[in-house]
Amino acid sequence: MAVWALAAAVLLVLATFLFRQPLADWLWPETRAQTLREQAAQALAAGRLSAEDGSGARELYEAALALDPDRNEAREGLMQVAAAALRQTRAAIADHRYADAHDALKLARALSAPRAETDAAAALLRRQEAEHAGIDGLLARAAAARSQGHLDDGPDAALPLYQRILALQPSRTEALEGREDALADLLQRANAALDGGKPEEAAALIARAREYDPGHVDLPAAQARLARAIESVRQRADRDLRNGKIDAALTGYRELLRIDAADAAAQAGVERSGHAYLERAERRAADFRFAEAEKDLRAARDALSDPAVRDAARRIDRARKAHSRTAPAMPAAERGRRVRALLAETDRAAARGDWLTPPGDSAYDKLRAAQALAPADPAVRRAAARALPEVRRCYEDELRGNRLRRAQACLEAWQQLQPSDRAVRGARTRLAQRWLAVGNERLGAGEIAFAEAAVVEARALDAHAPGLDEFAERVKTAANADR
Repeated sequence: MAVWALAAAVLLVLATFLFRQPLADWLWPETRAQTLREQAAQALAAGRLSAEDGSGARELYEAALALDPDRNEAREGLMQVAAAALRQTRAAIADHRYADAHDALKLARALSAPRAETDAAAALLRRQEAEHAGIDGLLARAAAARSQGHLDDGPDAALPLYQRILALQPSRTEALEGREDALADLLQRANAALDGGKPEEAAALIARAREYDPGHVDLPAAQARLARAIESVRQRADRDLRNGKIDAALTGYRELLRIDAADAAAQAGVERSGHAYLERAERRAADFRFAEAEKDLRAARDALSDPAVRDAARRIDRARKAHSRTAPAMPAAERGRRVRALLAETDRAAARGDWLTPPGDSAYDKLRAAQALAPADPAVRRAAARALPEVRRCYEDELRGNRLRRAQACLEAWQQLQPSDRAVRGARTRLAQRWLAVGNERLGAGEIAFAEAAVVEARALDAHAPGLDEFAERVKTAANADR
């Protein structure tokens, strides 16, 4: 027993010797605080007031204060650092070390040095910097730059020079008046740009003027003129789109976005233009004008990042392939007989109610084959017009019964028969929302795979369907938790 006691005593002595400082810090934290205060005093004496690595007087005193907030020595030490920072500020000003002076003054203010003393040091710093920079020379250079028309085209232009002067002497009358005159000149250029029908250039000039002085007397009038010009561009683009001038409309909307990239109405206009290209592409494909349809499809792809582009491309490609299979050269009489036979088969399939099935023998398939042979034939056009209400009815019936894939097939037939029908877009959104509703029910029942498929289907129909992003996030969270 005596041996064990002796061994324990030896271990205790060794532990005390080896870990005396950590133990002391744990048992008596004020010991560590005292060490930090001593290190801070040494840093202060050496003029090392602040350091990013924590070895500055400020950082050491603050660490001591955090360990031992009930003692005043660290607070008094920080006051001494503030006073030393003020002394360093004045010394740096005297030595023309203005960057160092700014840093020291910033430290003094951060440590709550007396306001009167920091303000006096700041005023002295501005005055000395101004004298060193040669304010009179800067004023002369600014005036010369303005007289030569160099208002804002580089650091030696009038407005940047006046701004530099005012940073040093905020109340310098000549600089204030010079800046006001130069801004008036800049806004005159903006007005000239508006007169010349260049709102984008005017917007850039007005934005620069606002950066220099948001309270300039001529700014409100220039901004009002710019707003009217922007609205005029918007109205012209809307009118062009309504009149089928898609290229001109898209140019207008993109000009608006160059003026303000966050212009939601212009963004919507670009999307509408893209969909107008898609509708025209499908109309042209329906008339077998595939080269023109491809051109419109490329324009739509440039304007839209939307699954509708991919779907339209797929339909146009299918129409092209169908046309290539059914439109080899044949005598007019034979073509006429073939068209009449296809229309008769269309009527028989429609009478049976086989609008979409069976594939290849449905009324829709027979009608598309007739269109491929004779798209301008009046009898073919009449047959398409008769089919359209049935296809729409098919879509509504299948949607009502939540037979979503059947509804999707009916919708695709509807879009093929009448690509220009604006109601198709609304029908796509309705079907997307129904996918989301059914997906939500299945998700609640734990059918995550179906819910994931519903997100894919809804996004393909309408990437901007209300509630799509929120539902997709819920499905993603559920899927991650299930793995």
